[in-house]
Amino acid sequence: MNASATTGGTPADTPGPGGPGVAGGRDDTYDYASIPPAGNQPNGGLRRRNGDFRRGTLDFGLFILRLVVGATFLYHGLQKLTGWFHGPGLDGTKAMMEGGGWQHPSLAAAMVTAGEVGGGVLLILGLATPLAAGAVLAVILDAWFWKQGMYPGFQYKAGPGAVEMESILVGTAVALIFTGPGRWSLDRGRGWAVRPGAGSLVVFVLAVAAAVLTYWWLQNGNPLTGIGPFD
Repeated sequence: MNASATTGGTPADTPGPGGPGVAGGRDDTYDYASIPPAGNQPNGGLRRRNGDFRRGTLDFGLFILRLVVGATFLYHGLQKLTGWFHGPGLDGTKAMMEGGGWQHPSLAAAMVTAGEVGGGVLLILGLATPLAAGAVLAVILDAWFWKQGMYPGFQYKAGPGAVEMESILVGTAVALIFTGPGRWSLDRGRGWAVRPGAGSLVVFVLAVAAAVLTYWWLQNGNPLTGIGPFD
């Protein structure tokens, strides 16, 4: 009888130090222990933490929204700045603002042009997106106020003072403030790109306040003229 079987020592046929199958004190039976579990893949864990796999086509959709809205404002801004696309140029824009009753028409023309060109370019790039969206929101709100105030009564789709297009641009600018630009943007490394917080509400309030105060100062009037109880 094998002595190890009766004395409580290590059985001769048990893998382990000193047993059969050991070469130089190393047991190849347990080499599998050095292989990491499949669930510890670093990329998979990072992907789950970031939640990228759940965003689907959201970032692409936000890119398209930024591209359309930004290009629209850039187009109108270049009309005012350079006269391209059959635009009035700076002199024509100044004359338009003066004829529309704006005080300090040179300043008013410069402000609207800078807001449209600068805000449009930044939206397309997805750079400083909250500020860009806030800038174009202020610009288009003043355009909405101005156009609405030209004629009595509220006109949305029909009539010379219809504000349908301006209303759509207001809505898209507000949406970009609260959604962020998404990961298809130069802001992709910043928190507001995918998880905007309370700062979005601050930007929205400041943009609306800037539009109202600018209209009150440069138009010397009520920005909600002709709208129900605000008339």
